[in-house]
Amino acid sequence: MSQSTDLLSILKELHRDKLTIRERHVAVARVVDHYDFNNTYQYAINREDVHLSWLERAIHELGGTPDDVAAPAIAAPGKKGSFTPLVDQDAKDAEALVSKWRPRVTTITNTRHARMVGVILGETLEHQRFFAQIAQGHELVLGKRMPGAGTGNGVMTDRWVE
Repeated sequence: MSQSTDLLSILKELHRDKLTIRERHVAVARVVDHYDFNNTYQYAINREDVHLSWLERAIHELGGTPDDVAAPAIAAPGKKGSFTPLVDQDAKDAEALVSKWRPRVTTITNTRHARMVGVILGETLEHQRFFAQIAQGHELVLGKRMPGAGTGNGVMTDRWVE
């Protein structure tokens, strides 16, 4: 295998792993009815979209095509706040992704791609901390709202509304 084939294989695997987590976050966000917690998920999903776009561009530049993954089925929790085990699992999954990939960064000889993966892993750790804080019930994960700003009675059912 050539060095570019190895790099392509590594980037495709990371893309699959990151896309799997992103798809789970979208599914979990649909059942997180707490406004501040849902906003945290939206923030993480947005950053993951950026990470995936970086990986997809690198994969295309190397002549590859990123793989798709199936969206997970997440059952709606039975009662308000019972999404906590889902969030706790997301924190564990983010930590596992970083644990798997951090040692592999040193095997990436292309400096640009190694640094890209480093940034992705760093931001994934940030998301891990967010999810751990949510699981502990900390509402101000992304900061404090302006005085008088309301939540509009909850979370919209769709992520994008036009």
